[in-house]
Amino acid sequence: MPEVNTAAPQTHRQRQATATRQLIVDRAAELFLEHGYASTTMDAIATQAGVAVSTVYNAFTNKRGILKAIRETWHQESGQRELFRQAGTEARLARRLELAAHATRRQWETSARMMTVYTAAAAADPEAAAELAEALGGRRTNLGRTLRAWATEFGQDPERAAAIFLATTRAEVYLELVEEWRWSPQRYEDWLAETLKVQLAG
Repeated sequence: MPEVNTAAPQTHRQRQATATRQLIVDRAAELFLEHGYASTTMDAIATQAGVAVSTVYNAFTNKRGILKAIRETWHQESGQRELFRQAGTEARLARRLELAAHATRRQWETSARMMTVYTAAAAADPEAAAELAEALGGRRTNLGRTLRAWATEFGQDPERAAAIFLATTRAEVYLELVEEWRWSPQRYEDWLAETLKVQLAG
């Protein structure tokens, strides 16, 4: 039986509010990258977005609230959650790892530069540092749990699988290969998929 979407449709006012929130997030991300987190003010974000500064405060409270919204936008753009859900339905571990490599490539392709914003924010704001730790900790917890489950399912060492996956899929590895060594994102994905299959499915 097909799944029925019971969510009520948004009103025109709700759609406008959602669009305004996304506009603020997009403009704030641009300013954070161009001028740095600490140097970007809520007034500057409001001006860039073409809204009243009170609108920015009402929507996000402070810059840390905007950081959280940026993080959620990354997840949506990368499609990582859906890719890992799809991977979990695959019968072959090698195919799961290929999809995991693609999900990782998508995650860092859409958000690696913004990790610079998080790092700068953490240096300037202890609460932003806690937000960064939460973001990275959540990634480690969720992906570690997934890889442990896959390894157990296929009769492999779950701790080894989690350690290798988390080490090889760090943002720093993506940036080193793509930004410093000028690899294409596709080359990075191919390398990661092959490395994961050799280490975990060989």
